[in-house]
Amino acid sequence: MISTTSVTLRYGGRALFTDVNIKFTPGNCYGLIGANGAGKSTFLKILSGEIEPNSGQVNITPGERLAVLKQNHFEFDECNVVQTVIMGHQRLYEIMVEKDSLYAKPDFSEEDGIKAAELEGEFAEMNGWQAEADAAELLIGLGITTDLHDKFMKELDGSEKVRVLLAQALFGNPDILLLDEPTNHLDLESIKWLENFLLNYENTVIVVSHDRHFLNKVCTHIADLDFGKIELYVGNYDFWYESSQLALKLMKDQNKKKEEKIKELETFIARFSSNASKAKQATSRKKQLDKITLDDIKPSSRKYPYINFKPDREAGKDILTVQNISKTIDGEKVLDNVSFIVNKGDKIALAGPNELAKTTLMQILMGELEADAGEFTWGVTTTQSYFPKDNTAYFDGIELSLVDWLRQFSRDQDETYVRGFLGRMLFSGEEALKKGNVLSGGEKVRCMLSRMMLSGANVLLLDEPTNHLDLESITALNNGLIDFDGSLLFVSHDHQFMQTIANRVIELTPNGIIDRKMEYDEYLDNKEVQKLRETLYV
Repeated sequence: MISTTSVTLRYGGRALFTDVNIKFTPGNCYGLIGANGAGKSTFLKILSGEIEPNSGQVNITPGERLAVLKQNHFEFDECNVVQTVIMGHQRLYEIMVEKDSLYAKPDFSEEDGIKAAELEGEFAEMNGWQAEADAAELLIGLGITTDLHDKFMKELDGSEKVRVLLAQALFGNPDILLLDEPTNHLDLESIKWLENFLLNYENTVIVVSHDRHFLNKVCTHIADLDFGKIELYVGNYDFWYESSQLALKLMKDQNKKKEEKIKELETFIARFSSNASKAKQATSRKKQLDKITLDDIKPSSRKYPYINFKPDREAGKDILTVQNISKTIDGEKVLDNVSFIVNKGDKIALAGPNELAKTTLMQILMGELEADAGEFTWGVTTTQSYFPKDNTAYFDGIELSLVDWLRQFSRDQDETYVRGFLGRMLFSGEEALKKGNVLSGGEKVRCMLSRMMLSGANVLLLDEPTNHLDLESITALNNGLIDFDGSLLFVSHDHQFMQTIANRVIELTPNGIIDRKMEYDEYLDNKEVQKLRETLYV
């Protein structure tokens, strides 16, 4: 078990946490939520001991082992992959190193033999002989194939490193598991594997995630961080959201009734306080009035942007025709004779494990790359707006304020008009004067979405638009795309995003495409699709 007693942390004059008392018990998975900047990752660092609070303490049951998903992707560059995973269990790894050192001694003594025997006993108790097999099983579940297991970490790409570090955190069945954004860089298959792993996990898990489906799937409790306090709620994310909205509505309704009662009493007192025959009643009403207090409803620190894509004109029936597009990049054929037709009203989720294939297809459709073979035709009534996976080119070296940056993409150059779009995305007042080259990842995404809203396009292409966004912005974008009247092609690892928006799924496989007019969950459960996938992924 892990708990905190009166934990307080201040940065300068700002109190991030004040007297936080909370208890996390075994057998439960806690989703830690809160607005951007509320201190979710910082609180995990306090629990892990990486950051010391100004006052208060963290209590861990003696003998229990805590594991953390590491964020430094270069820390283990000189270690091989399996070794890195096993290092997640520090004591087990120390024993392995010490044993190897003893057995390698040219003058192995009787004393060394006794020490080695002790280590072997402890090693066996920790199931050490199974360590490499267990590490390999975790890696395979997270999409790290066996050909990578003996490579050095520095030979892996960023996505692969994240998966190895996640396997490291999960290794050895830790008593307490702290996970900060564990689904980042995971494909949908790996996320599903992690969900199942955590569902069967019997110890304590505390997780920060912006993936609503993941939180709904694995969490038994929600720990809501707001105003420097953490409140615990039983249930998953959706249950917390509905409950919190209902509680807020009930409180508002209760206050409304109290306000009506106050007004009624004040009217009676004002009317009869000078009337001798009614004076006693007026005094009684005055006492009643003094006892009525309105509940203080704090507005949440969460802020929801307003996202609304409104096409300037309605598209005709012909949207997009793609014929036999092929593309090879660095010797890898990422697209092979891809053909499909986009119809009016289609909201298409592009699926498949090859990220490069999906991004390449979007870049070709937007004219940023040229296909090796094949062609595509946009309908004459269509206008397109594109959200690229990598928005670096839009911001690097840009010294413009956000108002001037967004003005570049606006037909109406009036500052008030442009500021209106920035305001919708939570850049109001002085925020709208920030320079584009100092923005955080989430702020850049919100700027790119403002740019798309300004375009008035009737076809949107979005490549991983939820990356870097907080839950509130993801929810707003999700709702905005559900309400969008045009056609849509998008790539996402957010399960709820795909399920609630898409009415069609196109999966890019190594040996062709699967194209079905159905919602995402229906697609995943469809037996015909499952059989087809088995043949196309051979």
